[in-house]
Amino acid sequence: QVQLVESGGGLVQTGGSLRLSCAASGRTFSTYTMGWFRQAPGNEREFVAAISWSAGSTSYADFVKGRFTISRDSAKNTVYLQMNSLKPEDTAIYYCNTRSSLWHWGQGTQVTVSS
Repeated sequence: QVQLVESGGGLVQTGGSLRLSCAASGRTFSTYTMGWFRQAPGNEREFVAAISWSAGSTSYADFVKGRFTISRDSAKNTVYLQMNSLKPEDTAIYYCNTRSSLWHWGQGTQVTVSS
């Protein structure tokens, strides 16, 4: 059973930065394309960013391009999301999973951006 634990969220002002981390236990995710997703109150969970197993390829939702950067450290079984130039509309709970959402969702980490 894979357990995903997200951390690094918090409260920041518009224009601020946060770095999220996602650690996996129970299975290495070094061979999986990993993704970050988010869910704002009243909304469906949506894709944010993904990184290939080799870290050679990344993809981003249009609304975060140029502001967010996904990376991974396979030796640490950890995926990161560097979030810069945060906006109030980025407020959500952020989750990680494989790009195809294979595993059970973790608790997520709350990101709140104040205006």
